Amino acid sequence: MRKTQRITMAQALVRHLAALRVEMADGSLQPYVGGVFSIFGHGNVAGIGEALAAERHTLPTWRAHNEQGMAHAAVAYAKAQFRQRILAVTTSIGPGATNLVTSAALAHINRLPVLLLPGDTFASRAPDPVLQQLEDFGHGDLSVNDCLRPVTRYFDRIMRPEQLLHALPRAIHTMLDPASCGPVCLALPQDVQTQAFDCPEDFLHPETLRFRRMPPDGAELARAAQLLRSAQRPLLVVGGGLLYSQAWHALRAFAEAYGLPVAETQAGKGSLPWAHPLNVGAIGVTGSPAANTLAREADLVFAIGTRLQDFSTGSHSLWGEVPVLSLNVQAFDASKRGCTALVADARRGLEQLQTALAGWQAAAQWTARARDLAASWATRVNELTTSPLPSGLPYDAEVIGAVQASVPDSASDDIVVCAAGTLPAELHKLWRSSTPGGYHVEYGYSTMGYEIAGGLGAKLAHPGKEVIVMVGDGSYMMMNSEIATSVLLGRKLIVVVLDNRGFGCIHRLQRASGSPLFNNMLDDCIPEGGKASAIDFAAHARSMGAHAVHVADINALRQALQAARAASGTQLIVINTTAERSTADGGCWWEVAIPEVSTRTEVNQARTRYERAKQDQKL
Repeated sequence: MRKTQRITMAQALVRHLAALRVEMADGSLQPYVGGVFSIFGHGNVAGIGEALAAERHTLPTWRAHNEQGMAHAAVAYAKAQFRQRILAVTTSIGPGATNLVTSAALAHINRLPVLLLPGDTFASRAPDPVLQQLEDFGHGDLSVNDCLRPVTRYFDRIMRPEQLLHALPRAIHTMLDPASCGPVCLALPQDVQTQAFDCPEDFLHPETLRFRRMPPDGAELARAAQLLRSAQRPLLVVGGGLLYSQAWHALRAFAEAYGLPVAETQAGKGSLPWAHPLNVGAIGVTGSPAANTLAREADLVFAIGTRLQDFSTGSHSLWGEVPVLSLNVQAFDASKRGCTALVADARRGLEQLQTALAGWQAAAQWTARARDLAASWATRVNELTTSPLPSGLPYDAEVIGAVQASVPDSASDDIVVCAAGTLPAELHKLWRSSTPGGYHVEYGYSTMGYEIAGGLGAKLAHPGKEVIVMVGDGSYMMMNSEIATSVLLGRKLIVVVLDNRGFGCIHRLQRASGSPLFNNMLDDCIPEGGKASAIDFAAHARSMGAHAVHVADINALRQALQAARAASGTQLIVINTTAERSTADGGCWWEVAIPEVSTRTEVNQARTRYERAKQDQKL
């Protein structure tokens, strides 16, 4: 007969999470749940709040300032841990819960695990309608938490305490599964959180968690090997799945064995050291000229752990009609757009392919061309990032160069964090990643406001590393409150704010689309009777406890970065930049629909260019 303890549902949940251990890639055991972010309120303070307080010495709980921010931090933590460890997030009912939706979508798109535990309205319905309760006229069982269903991989509502015994392990194993990995949600009615039941003791002492490495199917492996053997000019395109598999050593061995150039997506950047002679840089819309040239010349594209989204593929125009072999742990991704699928863990797939390809080589001229293009691009990157103009405001590349130069050789594993706007494009091309995980850019959802919260999550995952957050003024204004959280938790960040006075990236896209200047740059948004915006970002950050300065130029930025590295607490450095410049080298077409009919000549010209470019698009 199973031994039981009389405890509440919330106590059982928290004790199970606190007891979970996971076997890491190096064989060590670590707590699977690194901690819990919480903003308490109506619906979670008395139930799960009481349970977390009792376990706070084994399962730390951190208070944040915004539910979306703390969920962003949890997602970033999982990304920084290569999906091996997670954080949980608990909120009140109502707006606290709905603030999770953007972060859940971000995690879903990026295939990243996070455990969402929003409070919910009473299962008994006795006091309905309670404060913050949604009343749907046609669905009596609906709550605001149901908006999390389409942006989570597993969703359940715990209506009786004993349901937790099955729902929680299912949620955990969804996050552990390499193919289904993503955010999960257990909605917790506040009365059920506090109800006691006879909890089996073995639930409070769960087995060690382990990750599954899916081997390739024999027939798919043979077909993949045959496809590679028939190619003379293959290009490897690597995505985040390779990093989550921790397959970087296998990638390097594979590329070197067969003389294959490696191009990196945003999520895959850092898979191969930037200085490796076969690393041809970023691919796609934000890609290097080396990678994109080879993509157009390749006779086979071998995609590894990538979703093949529009920024990586030039809206499916970059490499035309050549065959694509796709190695991915998720069959949905491996079989996109007529790809030849090899469904397997990236590391297992590469290792077995290498055995199957013994004796084969890419064409020697192809390997030599790739090395020459990679070397030329490395020289050009150095020019772009170390040769600022003698006058005028700097642009992103020059700021990136200053930040890169501040990284000492002994700290080459520092982490740079970014998310949205022009900065990810410039970083994708120009940042020199030496170690896997050192480049932390969220571009699957391109989520403005992720940057500072994401930096906090990366710092919690790697407290011994310097985390440098690069953020534009537009993203800073969308979410900055976790600067105060970093101060509260004693987790130092270095935040570099590039102030170009508006949404510079969309400003340039708007102009390229033929539209007039409208509603993007702050100076273009002042209505009659309005007032020009003048935001002192340094003063704002100081008000939250950070040390902050506004520097005049790149030389002053370099000095401020050295001081920031030597300091102990969170640092913020602001520099004015221009929205009118970006790196012209590289890139390719990205489909942005242009009006078919317009009174503006510029729009009609943009439409003509758009229709011409669509002719190269592979449907």
